[in-house]
Amino acid sequence: MGWMTLDDLDLKGKRVLTRVDINVPVQNGIVSDATRIERIVPTVEAILAKGGTPLLVAHFGRPKGKSVLDLSLRIVLPALEKALGHTVSFVETLEAAENLPEEARAAEVILIENIRFHAGEEANDPAFAARLAGLADVYCNDAFSAAHRAHASTEGVARLLPSCAGRLMQAELTALESALAKPKRPVGAVVGGAKVSTKLDLLSNLVEKLDVLIIGGGMANTFLMAEGADLGASLVEADMLPTAREIMAKAKTTGCQIILPQDGAVARAFKAGAPFDTLALGSDTKLESDQMVLDAGAASTAAILTAFESLKTLIWNGPLGAFEIAPFDTATVAAAQKAAALTRADALVTVAGGGDTVAALNAAGVADDFSYISTAGGAFLEWMEGKTLPGVAALGG
Repeated sequence: MGWMTLDDLDLKGKRVLTRVDINVPVQNGIVSDATRIERIVPTVEAILAKGGTPLLVAHFGRPKGKSVLDLSLRIVLPALEKALGHTVSFVETLEAAENLPEEARAAEVILIENIRFHAGEEANDPAFAARLAGLADVYCNDAFSAAHRAHASTEGVARLLPSCAGRLMQAELTALESALAKPKRPVGAVVGGAKVSTKLDLLSNLVEKLDVLIIGGGMANTFLMAEGADLGASLVEADMLPTAREIMAKAKTTGCQIILPQDGAVARAFKAGAPFDTLALGSDTKLESDQMVLDAGAASTAAILTAFESLKTLIWNGPLGAFEIAPFDTATVAAAQKAAALTRADALVTVAGGGDTVAALNAAGVADDFSYISTAGGAFLEWMEGKTLPGVAALGG
């Protein structure tokens, strides 16, 4: 593991600079989805229970190193106090944080204004990191979603104070290690979505580590075309064909079985409720110029469900079809429900992540049944790609 947790440090009477991600959506001046705020509660509770004072540091939007009134963290205060069940003292400037008045010191939780108002944050300026370190005795990083950025509040300050992972970071790292670093085998992955180009490093890394790789969505079209299929008007990245062939060749040498759709829901219009035919897909497929594959077909879906039954660990990133428009969500929903059922039966460990993925699993009504769902987006993908995350490395991970 290599990194410390809140359980490893004495926090009594200490100030704990706690990097959190509360970059939440806001509509009409009110937080519209408090999920990220709710996820930091266990960390704040743990610090308070150990006699520490949490000083929360977070970003909000992209102010580019300047104070932007519309991007003040003050807007999240009501939702934050509600989730935590504690009073939160809001500190508008770093100067104020360095010279806290008595009433602020008495507050249970302190929130410092948007850290990205300072140019030194994204530049990971050593002098700025030192100022942050001067505010506290201990550093706790609970923002896995920002761990792929080497910023002052995620990386710089971690080198200057005794540092640990917060509860959310700890859960994320533990889940990812169990999925990829030390998985129960056989281990497989569903990788879907529109484009091979955005998941290139991911596919290359996974074929070295997986027993089974299920490719779906638009990117499956590119792999089918690389084998000789003519898919008409389907979404295909023609410039990625050599890369798709390289990944398939690499999978053969590493012993990773790649499962591509063997049939698909083929329509002539990309819209909800469009009529479609289920057609066989393979190297000799020739679709008409206005036909497009919008989902995996029944035979493909059955093959995926069977593959799931042979696995002990499953990683999921991306849908199997155009899941946002019915009926082309059929394969994604069926596969998600099967993975969820196997997880509930303790037959499968399931780890999922990425924006589209979370939306698809929510749409299938199974998000709560997966072993772990990461909301970290870019950080989740970079971890799966085998890249070192600066914010994790700085914790000694």
